[in-house]
Amino acid sequence: MSGTPMSGTGTSDAATSDLGTLAGAASAMPARTGLWRFARRNPTICLGGGIIATMVLLALAAPLIAGDPLVMIPVHRLEPPSAEYWLGTDNLGRDVFARTVYGARASLLVGLSVSVVSVTLGLIIGLTAGYFRRFDSVVMRLMDGLMAIPSILLAIALVSLTHGGVGIVILAIVIPEVPREVRLVRAVVLGVREQPFVEAAIAGGARTIKVLRRHILPSTIAPLTVQGTYVCASAILVEAGLSFLGAGIPPNIPTWGNMIASSRLYLAIAPWTIFFPGICVAIVVLAVNLLGDGMRDRLDPRLARRL
Repeated sequence: MSGTPMSGTGTSDAATSDLGTLAGAASAMPARTGLWRFARRNPTICLGGGIIATMVLLALAAPLIAGDPLVMIPVHRLEPPSAEYWLGTDNLGRDVFARTVYGARASLLVGLSVSVVSVTLGLIIGLTAGYFRRFDSVVMRLMDGLMAIPSILLAIALVSLTHGGVGIVILAIVIPEVPREVRLVRAVVLGVREQPFVEAAIAGGARTIKVLRRHILPSTIAPLTVQGTYVCASAILVEAGLSFLGAGIPPNIPTWGNMIASSRLYLAIAPWTIFFPGICVAIVVLAVNLLGDGMRDRLDPRLARRL
């Protein structure tokens, strides 16, 4: 008699453990199913985001997976890809793989920084110009003047006046890019400001900050998010072009643009010195554009219904 209760207790504990395991498995299955469904419905977002995440991880892990990108070994100059040098060497005997991986740091930093800074400034200035009519004319005329400045000429002027660097390149790309974001935000704000719910909030005595934060700002998030991805892709291309022209990041810092610029004279005899950094630029820009296209499809209600 004394053994029966103990047996029942052990059986109930085992049953409880099994139920817990089944519950955990059941909760994990919807999560996996949800991820798979999201991937099937948003292939461009997953593909673009996966490529960008891979590039970011490679850039962060550069000290662990690559050697020193500045070490020059003249006896190994212009060697083709091999077991020792996976992507070959350049005209100074530097490892192309190491320089390509480290170059991702500078290119991605420029792209992300330009995107974040230009979108943030565009949001602040655009909200001000679109909501406060007395500032609209002055702000937009100033933005029109900034849009007339070519980024390449501005970068050349800034580099000639300073010692150059990553910050100068970011500034040179941000200045002509901000007016585009301002015009986008302003157009959204002008449309939303005339909606009945905004007019009702204003008539009800809501503070300006509250109206902007709760009623107008949410309408700008979707277009700005999509626009930010395109700004990032454009900034990476502009940085590569500026470095190629010698008006970008100094040559002592490995970037994809600097690698292409320093190896252009050896294209016929060592095409790998240009091919690998060039293909990295193309892949990253394509991935960012895919991500932007996918986000546009999901954030636009009309396109989302079709999908």
